[in-house]
Amino acid sequence: MALSNQQIELVEKTIRNSLKNRFNAYNPEPSVMPFHTRLLGKDRLALYSFIHSLNTNFGTSIFEPVAVSLASSKFKVAKRQAKSGTLISEHALFEIQKIMDELTAGKRKPDKHAEIKILRKVCRKGKMRTVKPTRVDLYLESKKNEIFLIDIKTAKPNKGSFKEFKRTLLEWVAVILADNPEANINTFIAIPYNPYAPKPYSRWTMAGMLDLTEELKVADEFWDFLGGKGAYNDLLDCFERVGIEMRQEIDDYFNRFK
Repeated sequence: MALSNQQIELVEKTIRNSLKNRFNAYNPEPSVMPFHTRLLGKDRLALYSFIHSLNTNFGTSIFEPVAVSLASSKFKVAKRQAKSGTLISEHALFEIQKIMDELTAGKRKPDKHAEIKILRKVCRKGKMRTVKPTRVDLYLESKKNEIFLIDIKTAKPNKGSFKEFKRTLLEWVAVILADNPEANINTFIAIPYNPYAPKPYSRWTMAGMLDLTEELKVADEFWDFLGGKGAYNDLLDCFERVGIEMRQEIDDYFNRFK
């Protein structure tokens, strides 16, 4: 077992509270669907609507707080929805655009270490511009002062979004280095679970933009990184236990819509 009893209690409490908060905040849209309602019933329709809403917000309402709970014992800093920085050099912006253009044209292959090296050299060259990068879903600092900025995505991101993902990762590197040129910075995309399991995750669509070794962690790669080897399976067990424990409460909640 990767997680300690204390971690399991904390993670299960986080899952429980996140689900309760979602119940309290959930307000079914007042759309009239007479055929669906007559066929399925109000309670089943409400359940479908809730699940759809939960899927849409699973990252912020469930995965992010659970990730912080899981990482808090391993990392000295673990927080969600953090700011990466506000300043970036003009030379860094130029290099980011150059990297993006060459990746798009197939003139270079993604190489995270080489890209960071390029940005480190120019992180304070030229005029410093004020920017507002995408917020960091999960910000971690290790006990060795390594910084990890993680963007948690849906299990099946759109192929057209990969350029946006890559630019975000590069901008995070540049703004962190603008503040501290010596920072040991890591940025990557996290996919919380593999929707293709037991088949391998389909990574080929990201290969042209992301350094698959350094910029992508899927399912157990991500959760085991946060909590240690075996954390992913322990986490699934936590979700199952909370689901069993709250089953009556969940049923009672949706019975209100009958």
